[in-house]
Amino acid sequence: MNVSLADIRKDYLHASLTESDVDADPIVQFDRWFAEAVRAEVQEPNAMFLATATPDAYPSGRVVLLKGADQRGFVFYTDYRSRKGQELVDNPHASLCFFWPELERQLRIVGAVQRVSRAESDEYFQSRPLPSRIGAWTSTQSAVIPSRDTLERELLENTARFGDGPVPLPEHWGGFRVVPEELEFWQGRASRLHDRLQFRREAGAWRMRRLSP
Repeated sequence: MNVSLADIRKDYLHASLTESDVDADPIVQFDRWFAEAVRAEVQEPNAMFLATATPDAYPSGRVVLLKGADQRGFVFYTDYRSRKGQELVDNPHASLCFFWPELERQLRIVGAVQRVSRAESDEYFQSRPLPSRIGAWTSTQSAVIPSRDTLERELLENTARFGDGPVPLPEHWGGFRVVPEELEFWQGRASRLHDRLQFRREAGAWRMRRLSP
């Protein structure tokens, strides 16, 4: 490696985060930060790192796209047969992390996980472009396949099968909702003395605390 990793650094000078800056409801604060990320033209502002774990605590992570957020939680969609799908069934807890470098911000969310309703999954599924809907029938996500050609052949068969639609929601595909128990809003600051405000749900109410950087 020709690049010195130890020399890669950036000082964060964009903004600060005080207790008076944030809404008492962290979901409202998320909406505010997300809108600011969109206005800042952050690339893929709804991209988030999803961490899951097996029942014996073996972790895995990947980036997925947020497709819904309200007081009930944060929703993404996937093949239920995938590695993340299986891990979330066996160990229904997860962590999400957004990173918006243009704003020098990070948001971490931890919570229990539940499947969204079949009706909600179908509503979102039918809003997807036709090729994406056909793709959900084509891929057995995370399964080993012989080659790319195998996938392409299956895609051609399903394209011929469904034509211009309709394409029904597969039984193996749908949404998960992360119901937040903890959210941490992180704002980069100079000299690595970042601002970290944590919300935790305690006795049915949100409690805010400042964490040391």
